[in-house]
Amino acid sequence: MHEDPSPRLRPQSLMLTFLGNYVLRRDIAVFSGSFIEVFAGLGVGEHAIRSTLTRMTGRGLLARHRQGRRMYFGLTERSERILLDGEARVWRRGAVNGDWDGHWTVLSFSMPESWQRQRHDLRSRLMWAGFGSLGNGMWIAPSQVELGPVLSSLNGSLEHLDLSRHLRVFHGTAGEPTDVSQMMRDAFDLDELAAGYQEFLDRWDRRDPIPKAPHDLARYLWMMTEWLQLVRVDPRLPVQHLPEDWPAVRAQRVLHELGERYDGPARETADRLIEFIPVRKPAAPEV
Repeated sequence: MHEDPSPRLRPQSLMLTFLGNYVLRRDIAVFSGSFIEVFAGLGVGEHAIRSTLTRMTGRGLLARHRQGRRMYFGLTERSERILLDGEARVWRRGAVNGDWDGHWTVLSFSMPESWQRQRHDLRSRLMWAGFGSLGNGMWIAPSQVELGPVLSSLNGSLEHLDLSRHLRVFHGTAGEPTDVSQMMRDAFDLDELAAGYQEFLDRWDRRDPIPKAPHDLARYLWMMTEWLQLVRVDPRLPVQHLPEDWPAVRAQRVLHELGERYDGPARETADRLIEFIPVRKPAAPEV
């Protein structure tokens, strides 16, 4: 069993979970001191929180709002998109793909050897979108992925390239003699995925997880942040082609059970600790 009393998570990851649960859709900006008070319960110090707020503002993830001598922080369009995506991955898509229709998206690309950075950026984005590599520039995803939104969100070294000249995309089913289970093992690191869910279970699948936590708000933020990190890298492979004891099945059940237990008390604590002001809908980040 996991011996660590609490997960080791980056302050920005915890911050995004907090914003997604207690700021998203409320059109509010939260007092900087409230962040400090909330995250003190998670063992994150004031300096780390102030640095995180500054970095997230610089990256267009937070907008500053001054009222008198106090500074408040609210969402931007960019952070709203990220938080809505995380919400969909957790509560609508989930980690267990039990209704797969057998369709794959197959993508191949070919780029000049000198485009090492461009290839790296494209691979990173494909992995984020749920693709795994079969080698030789061929990638697969266990669903009909619409590449438009994926490619439109590319930036950096790829945003000015005409990728239609370098990519080929197909949708379809696997035919004989393809062994789908083996193909998935070739394209995706199933051992690493399973290890992540097993670590989650070791920490949370017990009668009283993290008993020394100061309150259920801390437990909820820890648990949801850890879960988000898992599902953001999980391609949602069809469960019928995974090992029978695939740990994501049990892990998702534990998440929902504990979520119901923690949500009410966590929200009460958050409401007590958060000082905020109303703000207008987030503006697009400056370019």
